[in-house]
Amino acid sequence: MHGQARVSLIFPAYNEADGIARAVEEAIAVGVFDEVIVVDNNSTDGTGDLARAAGARVVQESLQGYGRALQRGMREATGDLLVLCEPDGTFSLADVHKLLAYAGDFEVVLGTRTNSELIWEGANMRWDNRMGNLAVAKLLEWLFNGPNLTDCGCTLRLLHRRAYERIRDHLTVGKSHFLPEVVILALMTGCSVIE
Repeated sequence: MHGQARVSLIFPAYNEADGIARAVEEAIAVGVFDEVIVVDNNSTDGTGDLARAAGARVVQESLQGYGRALQRGMREATGDLLVLCEPDGTFSLADVHKLLAYAGDFEVVLGTRTNSELIWEGANMRWDNRMGNLAVAKLLEWLFNGPNLTDCGCTLRLLHRRAYERIRDHLTVGKSHFLPEVVILALMTGCSVIE
């Protein structure tokens, strides 16, 4: 719970048996999330069972794809604030407080992997990924008159339910480029966005 707002955490998961229990336990320990949803996207390694045993609500998404898993998780979430995150240890779930600090003023709060002072070393992208991501982010910033953007592909992000409901019926991407699509739709529908 954040103030009066219920907070849902959504983990897309495909064969994440090595770390899913640890990720769910870390999320619960943060003490902010009212529910932790693991979207099992056809795992063959027991990811769903491990997540459930650790305290998550597990939902199945049979259509393969990162974007499809995240869309399913958002549809299933009951919170007023929806937080998306990787369950692979890329992010510290305590960083949700950095997103929540802006949730009162913005409908969409995007994390970034480009500020090395604020993130774990393991979350830093290779230089070629960083340059490509930055180019796409700056293009979106320019095309859609958006805020300063440096990392439109960062999974760690928060959406108010009202923002999600505004873009929900327009989501089409089932693969990894789902994340930039969310940014584009948020900007096109007038959501207040900050990175």
